[in-house]
Amino acid sequence: MLQDIADFAPTLEAWRRDLHAHPEIAFQEFRTSEFVAKTLASFGIEVHRGLGGTGLVGVIRGAAEGPAIGLRADMDALPMEEDTGLDYRSTTKNQFHGCGHDGHTVMLLAAARHLAANPPKRGKVHLIFQPAEEIGQGAERMIADGLFERFPCSEVYALHTIPLYEEGTAAVRPGPTLSGTTVFEITIKGKGGHGAAPHTTDDPLQVAARLATEIASIVGRHVDPMQPAVISLGKLVAGTASNIIPDSAELSGTIRTYNPETEARIVDKLDAACRGFALMSNCTITCVKKASCPPCLNDPRAAAAAASAAGQVLGEANVQTDLTPLPFSDDFALMLRQWPGAYIFLGQPGAMCHHPTFDFDDRLLPVGASILCRLVERQTGANA
Repeated sequence: MLQDIADFAPTLEAWRRDLHAHPEIAFQEFRTSEFVAKTLASFGIEVHRGLGGTGLVGVIRGAAEGPAIGLRADMDALPMEEDTGLDYRSTTKNQFHGCGHDGHTVMLLAAARHLAANPPKRGKVHLIFQPAEEIGQGAERMIADGLFERFPCSEVYALHTIPLYEEGTAAVRPGPTLSGTTVFEITIKGKGGHGAAPHTTDDPLQVAARLATEIASIVGRHVDPMQPAVISLGKLVAGTASNIIPDSAELSGTIRTYNPETEARIVDKLDAACRGFALMSNCTITCVKKASCPPCLNDPRAAAAAASAAGQVLGEANVQTDLTPLPFSDDFALMLRQWPGAYIFLGQPGAMCHHPTFDFDDRLLPVGASILCRLVERQTGANA
């Protein structure tokens, strides 16, 4: 661990807990963005705001020309209630840093402070603070706003803490690391009526229930068993009373896979099921893909560089490079489509991400920041 970052740990903890107490959901990260901008500026770092709405980029320039290393941190919170009982718990109803983005933001700020005082020998560092990761739209919005035209990168990296791995360990692998995700919403329009006379209705609730069962069978019957895939329904909404057949119903869920061809096959079968049930039931069924994120695919050379940097901080024996790809998703994948790079996991104790009792472990702040700094040092050194 870098000593100057370790010595600064109490301040980092105070920053992180302040952000935790004031969470902001996707594209509403106004206070967070302002704090990040002012903090970067206090280090003498060049700041560019307004990318993807609340997103921003800090630029640190080296002494000579060389590679540009992008480091991304996500800033947004989740739309859920916190149940930690902490002194610094969320002060905003139904908004909660339940995935550690408060910690990721502060780790990158800590790395920025060190790198501003110890700029790379050559090249530059682009500090990318991204909004709206939780809804899978922040990276796309920043890229659409010219992120990589204005701040081209040779490589890009992101670091995420996760309780699936032990404290004091990191994990980074070449190739598929996180699954791609497609969010879909299905609307069923029928004809409502009295529960005693179902024959006079076109019952959308019955269609929704049967369609949900059919959707659950798509992976098991239409996807190669050697190709990992998951399709899950998270919402079914219909009706207002026990004796009224409603006139509409809604379903929504996610598709997760590491293979674009597998995803396309699932989507095709999903659309076919909707068409078939519409024909059979006389209901109108629409299926809309609300958001889509490709798989996170780590570049082998970048993954090796990230593993080496993590090994410098944690010890080589504490860095896994053969982990199984995880079924979560992150729109950092869109940045990896633009430039080679890697997604790094840092183990932490406690409840799983997105659980109401989750809290970021502040002891990891100087650890993650040191890994990012060692990575920049390695990739911008004279022999890089």
